[in-house]
Amino acid sequence: MTALPYGLAAVDHVQLAAPPGSEDTLRAFYTDALGMTEIPKPPVLAARGGCWFAAGPVQLHLGVEQDFHPAKKAHPGLRVTGIEAYAAHLEAHGADVTWDDDLPGHRRFYAHDPVGNRLEFLEPDA
Repeated sequence: MTALPYGLAAVDHVQLAAPPGSEDTLRAFYTDALGMTEIPKPPVLAARGGCWFAAGPVQLHLGVEQDFHPAKKAHPGLRVTGIEAYAAHLEAHGADVTWDDDLPGHRRFYAHDPVGNRLEFLEPDA
């Protein structure tokens, strides 16, 4: 393989879709349940609706889609620490947690945000 003088450096953000008018519900979930911080959108993008969140270098952008349908399979994989406590915290905020043992070397579960977006949470085994 030839080294290129340019290339991918990192994932900047993951965009998920959301129905119009769901921003307040999403804000509550992504800040209270997931512990993320809402970050301001540039004014020209804010006019389109939606909201953006960050936790450290991880950013999730929720964009309004008029004919919204949540993806059945597509999802961001979010690495967490203290996965058992994190799952319990999400359940306490009303999220259904589904554990999956099919990824060797990891503990992981799936949950959905209030509009149906699938989210994967995983932590490498010690």
